[in-house]
Amino acid sequence: MYKSSGQMSAAQTLYPSIEPFDQRMVDVGDGHSVYFEQCGNPTGIPVIICHGGPGGGCSPAMRRYFDPEVYRVILFDQRGCGRSKPHASVEYNTVWHLVADMEKIRDLLEIDFWVLFGGSWGATLALVYAQTHPERVRHLVLRGVFLMMQRELDWFYGGGAGQFWPELWERFKAMVPEDEHGDLIRAYHKRLFSGKHHEEVQFARAWSAWETALASIDSRGASAFGGSGDYARAFARLENHYFTNGGFLDESQQILANTERLKMVTGTIIQGRYDLICPPRSAYDLSKRWKKSELRMVGKAGHAMSEPGITSELVRTMNMLPPRFGW
Repeated sequence: MYKSSGQMSAAQTLYPSIEPFDQRMVDVGDGHSVYFEQCGNPTGIPVIICHGGPGGGCSPAMRRYFDPEVYRVILFDQRGCGRSKPHASVEYNTVWHLVADMEKIRDLLEIDFWVLFGGSWGATLALVYAQTHPERVRHLVLRGVFLMMQRELDWFYGGGAGQFWPELWERFKAMVPEDEHGDLIRAYHKRLFSGKHHEEVQFARAWSAWETALASIDSRGASAFGGSGDYARAFARLENHYFTNGGFLDESQQILANTERLKMVTGTIIQGRYDLICPPRSAYDLSKRWKKSELRMVGKAGHAMSEPGITSELVRTMNMLPPRFGW
């Protein structure tokens, strides 16, 4: 179940960039249209990528973890972000809507079962989907596990992670009055949903900068979020919306409490030892309860999937799956 690993002696490298052979929008109802694409081998092993955030959207770099001759790679932008419409919308936007959207894509593409590949919030979504539709899942590949637990939110927005970056934490808190520092998620919620576009973008950039600065073990911090205002607004609004609502998982739907639903599902968990956004405790607890999973702890790595140790383990895992299962 548990194996410790550092930087691999012969690092697995990313595959060359591949272009999609299929790109489209699908009407998923509720006024939402979701973008998805396919690349790689049209008759290969289906794998769907669950991006992070919520609100992060997909990028071309995500295609490069898979052998294009082996895998049929499906990427989709979750509701409200990326190329999906309407942009930055939180209406009819819950984890259960996203699970239903994945099922709609699977059915549309006539896929019986697939591999799920997700990191951070993408790991959350992949786990919820697998616990809801275990018969549709061949294997789970998870990175930087986030279980949508209050302790995880308290760590990142309650001062735990701020002990490592006190100067950035002070800047993040200083955006709102001191009497609102006791609940920064709610304090930012007021500004991210104020209805004043300029204010929403301003606070979205601050929200995004705090997370971006802590993503890599080699980070030197950040004075400001360097991405577009539109991206930051979708990213921050969707994250805050989900975190304010506990991921839309009630007490009976908590991931750790429902690991029995994964009893027939295998999985690989890849976790950075020094992940400040999603600390290893959640990955470890999940691996202890999920008997068919294997935890690979990467010694010198934080949260980002682009870090050398994380990249190496992800590519190695995807390369090992076909012979392991006789695919």
